[in-house]
Amino acid sequence: MTDKHQQHIIFGFIIVFIIVVIISINVISKIQEERPYIYHGKDAPIPTELNPIVNERKDTLIQKAANNNISVVITEGIRSFKKQDELYQQGRTTKGNIVTNTKAGESYHNYGLAFDYALLDSKGNIIWDTSYDGNGNGKSDWFEVAEIGKKLGFDWGGDWISFKDYPHLQMTFGISIEMLKKGYRINDKVVKSNSTHYNSVQFFSYSEYSH
Repeated sequence: MTDKHQQHIIFGFIIVFIIVVIISINVISKIQEERPYIYHGKDAPIPTELNPIVNERKDTLIQKAANNNISVVITEGIRSFKKQDELYQQGRTTKGNIVTNTKAGESYHNYGLAFDYALLDSKGNIIWDTSYDGNGNGKSDWFEVAEIGKKLGFDWGGDWISFKDYPHLQMTFGISIEMLKKGYRINDKVVKSNSTHYNSVQFFSYSEYSH
C-alpha cells in the first residue's frame, strides 16, 4: 500500500468522523430542545423573576379564587439566595420561629418556581387563617385556594408530611432541586406547548440525568 493510498484512507476516516460528530451534535441538540429542561452548565444564571408559566398559572389561580368570592394575595414570589439564608437562620441563629428547612439554592422559590399566598378578609386585612370562610360556603377559603392550585398543576406545601407549608405552591415540571443546583433550567417553550401533559406527571429523577 502506497503512502498516497494510506493518506486517502486516513483522510476518509477523518471525513467520516467529522460527519458523525456533526450528526451527534445535532441529535443531542434536538433531544435537549424536546426536554422540559436544558443544561446550562455550572454557571447557569439564577432567575430573577417567576417562571412565565408559573406566573401565568398564578394569575389564573387568583382569578379563579375571585370567581369563588375569595381574595388571594401573593406574599412572596421569587426569593433571592441571600433572603433564603436569612430565613433559614431564623429560629436557629437569629430570633423568631423556624419557617423553613431549606438553605440558599435549595428552595424552588430561588428559581422562580414557587410562590406563597395569603387571604384578604372582608376588611382588606391580609390573614393566614386557614379556617377562614369569607365566602360563607361552609368551606375553608384557604383550602379552596389550595385545591384550585392543585388543579392548575401546583404542588401544595400543605400536603407535605414532614414540614407543612400551608402558604406554599410550587410547579416543578419534574425538575429536582439537585438538577437546578447543577445548572439545569426549565425549557419554557417545551413545557408551555405541553402544559396539560406536564400538569400532573413527574417525569425525570435527578439520578437519570446527572451532570
